[in-house]
Amino acid sequence: MQSLYFYDLETTGVNPRNSRIMQFGGQRTDLELNPIGEPINVLIKLTDDILPEPDAILVTGITPQKTIAEGITEAEFVKLFDGEINLPETIFVGFNSIRFDDEFMRFLFWRNFYDPYEWQWKDGRSRWDILDVSRMTRALRPDGIQWPFTPEGKPTNSLQFLTSVNKLDHKGAHDALADVKATISMAKLIKANQPKLFDYLLNLRGKKAVAKFLDENEIFLYSSGKYSGEFEKTSVATVLGDHPDNGKGKLVYDLRHDPKQYIDLPPEKLADLWKWKKNREEPQLPVKALQLNRCPALAPLSVLDEPSQTRLKIDLKQIQTNLKTLRSASNFNKNLLKAIEILNKDRVQSALINDAAEVDRQLYDRFVDGGDKNLLPDVRQSSPDNLGDLATKFRDERLKNLLPLYKARNYPKSLSTDEMLAWEEFRKQALGSGGEQSRLAKFGQRLGELTDDKLGVLTDEKRYLLEELRLYAESILPEA
Repeated sequence: MQSLYFYDLETTGVNPRNSRIMQFGGQRTDLELNPIGEPINVLIKLTDDILPEPDAILVTGITPQKTIAEGITEAEFVKLFDGEINLPETIFVGFNSIRFDDEFMRFLFWRNFYDPYEWQWKDGRSRWDILDVSRMTRALRPDGIQWPFTPEGKPTNSLQFLTSVNKLDHKGAHDALADVKATISMAKLIKANQPKLFDYLLNLRGKKAVAKFLDENEIFLYSSGKYSGEFEKTSVATVLGDHPDNGKGKLVYDLRHDPKQYIDLPPEKLADLWKWKKNREEPQLPVKALQLNRCPALAPLSVLDEPSQTRLKIDLKQIQTNLKTLRSASNFNKNLLKAIEILNKDRVQSALINDAAEVDRQLYDRFVDGGDKNLLPDVRQSSPDNLGDLATKFRDERLKNLLPLYKARNYPKSLSTDEMLAWEEFRKQALGSGGEQSRLAKFGQRLGELTDDKLGVLTDEKRYLLEELRLYAESILPEA
């Protein structure tokens, strides 16, 4: 039987490659959003090769010391997850979970010798995201719900703002379980007021359903965080073609924009316009990747009623004119593909210069082959003392390098003298390499900036958290 599993994470930072999960909160519901069973709320021990971002700790209020005192290891948590949460027919759902929480979970499974992807598709499992549901509801069917704005007057779909203006209980925001309960409340509000749209997007979450939709709709409504808040994060788009990178889905064009200014540009210029720039003077290229497996919020143009058309400032005549111009551009798609090659080359060169390749971060380098995949359960079921014997069985060098880290992080008391020395050397490199760009240096600089409190905004609680961070950093400093 299908069920929804709402979950949320609190983490040490925003990058799933470098940061770690500190808290997991979750609650299963039926498809009518009624709770099934008891919620789960656990802390996960932080290991001493990781320094959290001070800003993240000020938001969550969870110190490394608290996770160590009250939490369980990553290996213990993934065993709990696999046994009690990862049930067949589960739809995993959160608020911005597809772009944030799901990525952290994948890297968690990778570090702990579980398949990073099966939990999202095997045995009838799938995933969904209430954030894009909120965006499309606000854009197309806003009635019955209060929609918030920031203090600066800009529209926002932040969970904390949504619950506040709709008077939904959200005590303890940025606590994982509190955010789960708030997400369920928001989902109930949307379902109660716009049940057809809610159920439609729930049924559109699968990759095959999205592909079928795109085949049947040359132009369509698309709600995405990449689109402007001025238009409720929603525009009219069309598919240009397949994305050349494996798994990226389709390239789509935002038909609000006249293609004439782009269709004759060389690949180098298109690549420059495609890059994200914080203070760019010229508009960004109105092309994005639509990933079929990320539950994009799509709707046929036929649902665009007059109030929505006015609210979103969509000129259908201009849309058709732009589509005709786009279809007549013979070289635009070819130049886009060349622009992607340029961007990919820039990313690789940047990574080689700025990012020391660590096995923790190498999840997406390639898939684990079948032979090595069959060995993953052996690692999880092996006693710590026998883990070393498994290293020679793996063909994938990433897994060979990952194994001693898995042992050190989850079973530190089992390390031999040589293993402890190797772990200390790893920690020294992980925390201290890179000079002024090292994790230790960046941590110390940011901690100092926050502690200095030139604006006088620190409360006693936040001062306590910063002091705890300082003490924690001192306690895990590798020996020189």
